[in-house]
Amino acid sequence: MVELLFEDIFTLTKIDPDGKKFDKVSRIVAHSEQFDMDLQLDVNTEVYPMHVGEKFTLVLAPTLSLDGTPDSGYFSQAASRKSLADKFEYVMHGKLYKISEEGSGPRVKVEMYASYGGLLMMLKGDPSNAVNFELDQRLFLLIRKV
Repeated sequence: MVELLFEDIFTLTKIDPDGKKFDKVSRIVAHSEQFDMDLQLDVNTEVYPMHVGEKFTLVLAPTLSLDGTPDSGYFSQAASRKSLADKFEYVMHGKLYKISEEGSGPRVKVEMYASYGGLLMMLKGDPSNAVNFELDQRLFLLIRKV
């Protein structure tokens, strides 16, 4: 069984809060229900349209293999094996490039930054949600609307 690094349901609160910068990409802002996390994520909205008020499940995983086999870095469409991606509508592969903390004491928040081929993600919240993450870790981001 694949070990998920993070999973929660988010509600989309804003799209392009700083204005639309690209034709096919929008930056979404969302907040999670269970872990009280804030998300900013660039999404190819031409391929996967999203709207304010929608709820979606977001998963971060180190591999798509259902048995937890580490990702080889290569993808073959010829392989007809089932994968974690089969359960989701939008999938990106990238790298965690920055983990930082802001604030102090009980108000400390962790910020995790990942790049998915130039589409960026920032996930911010309680540091306990970041214990499974490592700098330069390869990540799959998977989304499914609820």
